[in-house]
Order: sequence, then C-alpha cells, then structure tokens
Amino acid sequence: MSLLAGKTVVVSGVGAGLGHQVAATVVRDGGNAALGARTEANLAKCAAEIDPGGAHTAYRATDITDETQCEALAALARERFGGIDGVVHVAAWDSYFGGLEDADFTTWQSVIDVNLLGSLRMTRACLPALKERGGSVVFIGTQSSVAAPSEVRQAAYAASKGALTSAMYSLARELGPYRIRVNTVLPGWMWGPPVRAFVEFTAQTEGVPEADVLKRLTGRMALPDLATDGDVADTVVFLTSDRARSLTGQSLLVNAGELMR
Repeated sequence: MSLLAGKTVVVSGVGAGLGHQVAATVVRDGGNAALGARTEANLAKCAAEIDPGGAHTAYRATDITDETQCEALAALARERFGGIDGVVHVAAWDSYFGGLEDADFTTWQSVIDVNLLGSLRMTRACLPALKERGGSVVFIGTQSSVAAPSEVRQAAYAASKGALTSAMYSLARELGPYRIRVNTVLPGWMWGPPVRAFVEFTAQTEGVPEADVLKRLTGRMALPDLATDGDVADTVVFLTSDRARSLTGQSLLVNAGELMR
C-alpha cells in the first residue's frame, strides 16, 4: 500500500530543489500535493513534471510572510482534495551569509520572519483542516542549527531554524490532543542544487577538481555518500505517513552520519 494513499499534503517552498523532491515523493507515494511558492511559474513547472494529468496536484503562488496567502493555499487544498493531512515547510531564506560582527539585524529580522514566523503562519492556516482528522506537520530545519559548518557562515539562517525546532516542542504538546504530530528533519550537506553550486564554485575558486571538494565533505560522513534531496524527501514522507503515527516532537538528522546525537 502506498504510504500516503488518500492523503493530502501542503508543501511550501516548491522550487528546483528539496521542495520539488518532496512534492514528487508525495505524489509518487499515492498522495495529493498542494504546492506553494512565491513564483507561480516554478509551481506550474513542478506540477506538470510530477503529475502530468493534474489529478493529484494543485498550486497557488504563496508568500508565507503573508497570512492571507497562507490561508488561501490551505483553502485550495481543502477545496480541491477535501481536507489536509500534512504540512511540509520547505520554504526558507537561506541565501544570507555572515556572522555576528557583520550582521545586518534588519535582514536577520526578515530571515526570522520567513523561516520561523512564516512556517508558523502556514501551520496555523492549515490547523482547522488538520484538526478534522489529525495529521502531521514537518519542519525542514538544518544541521547547522546544532553544529555550525566550517565552510560557510549562516548565523541568521541557523538561528532562525534553531528557533523553529524549539517551537516544535511546544507545538507537539499543544497540537497532540488533536492527533496532530509535529516533527523536524535536519538535513546536513544534501546533494541538490545549492550544494552542487557550492562544490562547483569552490572547485573553480581553488582550481581543483570537483571530486576533490566533494571528497572533503564525504570524508566526514559515516556513510561514503552525501544524503540527497530525495533521501530527505523520503524521510519527510515517512514522517507524514501513518507509519510514524507515534512520532512527535522529534528532530531527525539526515546527514549520512556526519553528526550523531
């Protein structure tokens, strides 16, 4: 039996990377996917690729900093598929780099508004539907919120995602009585468009083969390969499914064993 047969999952942040993979995995495993992102063209492209017949996808341009737009995406899921069984938060601002000394705190506030408050807005918009039959909320966090990498400095991103993970514990208690589970997936180095771009850029800058840069990363892993977008998406779908019916308030590292805890 398909893991998500008959279930509808709202997926935010659907672009070329992890959001696309999560949406594709939801449909692959028998579910319906209501897709949200700021750029409608990306949504249309994703829907056409993963569901050519259009029976299992719906999409609406959604900025998760706008509560009304979050509510509209939740309403679309209910109107098209009859309810909501899961919400996966991939939407994030991860392109602001730097630490404390060079921090622009106005930008920090914007990062927090997207990564923390945006995820909470989208969750709250879906709550009425989730309460009707229970379900699952999955936040995409980051390993950098618990162990900062040496290669890049993303203090604002790590802090905002760390706050989201902390919020998860409270939400798991608050929403548990409605049989709504809340968990976080913490990817490490994840092979997909952002890491591919990092490897290419580093190789060009240092004048070394890309394989050498990749080997530096995989050399820290217990397993000899990086996790991929698809690996993270598989974990997300498991947490969204009834197979994980007793899992809530948990943070799961998906990192090929780079960090163990």
